Amino acid sequence: MKDLKSLPKERLCKHIAALPKSGIRDFFELVSNMDGDNEVISLGVGEPDFVTPWHIRESAIYSIEKGHTGYTSNLGLLSLRKEICRYLESDYGCRYNPTDECIVTVGVSEAFDLAIRAITNPGDEIIYIEPCYVSYNAEIRMALGVPVALETREENEFSVDIEDLKAKITPKTKAIVLNFPCNPTGATIDMEQMKRIAEIAIEHDIIIMTDEIYSELTYEKRLPSIASLPGMKERCIFLHGFSKAFAMTGFRIGYACGPADIIGTMMKIHQYSMMCASTAAQEAAEEALKNGRKNMEKMREEYRQRRNVMVKGFNEAGLKCFLPRGAFYTFPSIKSTGLSSKEFALRFLEEHKVAVIPGTAFGKCGEGYVRCCYAASMENIKEAVRRIGIFVNSLKK
Repeated sequence: MKDLKSLPKERLCKHIAALPKSGIRDFFELVSNMDGDNEVISLGVGEPDFVTPWHIRESAIYSIEKGHTGYTSNLGLLSLRKEICRYLESDYGCRYNPTDECIVTVGVSEAFDLAIRAITNPGDEIIYIEPCYVSYNAEIRMALGVPVALETREENEFSVDIEDLKAKITPKTKAIVLNFPCNPTGATIDMEQMKRIAEIAIEHDIIIMTDEIYSELTYEKRLPSIASLPGMKERCIFLHGFSKAFAMTGFRIGYACGPADIIGTMMKIHQYSMMCASTAAQEAAEEALKNGRKNMEKMREEYRQRRNVMVKGFNEAGLKCFLPRGAFYTFPSIKSTGLSSKEFALRFLEEHKVAVIPGTAFGKCGEGYVRCCYAASMENIKEAVRRIGIFVNSLKK
């Protein structure tokens, strides 16, 4: 058998082979080697620690028991799409036609991938906020677009500086990607910023992709979607899903709503690659929208309490940390320690058995920070905060 190492490099697609591995998964290769150590506390994985509520799980079970095991429409169950559109109208101020302006996907990650591929021609520039979810840059490059990072800063609580945004726009700008509340910073934007971004999009004929997967996990008054503003529906792609707020990560159900021509193009890619999302998972998602509000609100309140404990503990340990207004992440500065983000994360894991993610996994401007997820038990959060205090103090000696 021929040694794979001796095969020519040309066998690979060059722009895909050039992509780096996920900074999160790369780091957790190290963590996985410590799985047998019960002392390790993980603040790394962005996944709710709550089990999916029983009535949602029961809906998936009943779906299988009833024999609902075939394909659905490529766009997804019409009943689910109707429920999604009702939800977006009541909670986000967005009105969509469920027959041709909504598609159900395999998680919001697939929705993002479909949207990028549906609108991007080679050389189109896509602006995205950084630090950001690890997939954005890679997905843009896979679609042969040009990723343009809009760096955000701690002094602005990692929110958008409108003048910085305007400076990034060129004749090649095709779209702006928003993700608020933001992974990894927990940052949000206010209504004035949202309106100014909308004005810029209209003025320059730019598409807005708004990833609102964490929007229910907003700890102050939640704003309507930018897609609801005047003149924005026809130039917005609204991305959302069930993983975070409804604790349904393993169900892999997301969705996108937007102009019929864009959704139709996304459907073409989806039908040739995925066909449709799981039928049982779609029925569970429908149940979540119909009857899942109370559980969602309870989880959000628990996250709020955990956030407060974590932020207070980090600041008391000497790691400056602003109070995130959404999602379930903190993004404390570790600059005062003199360590790089990766050095800090590695040493904290090796010496004190707590896993956090280096900020550089989310872009270059994440250097000097680490992402800590508070979708963990209060007991573990308190213990992790205690250990970080010991660790930071040891670095001063």
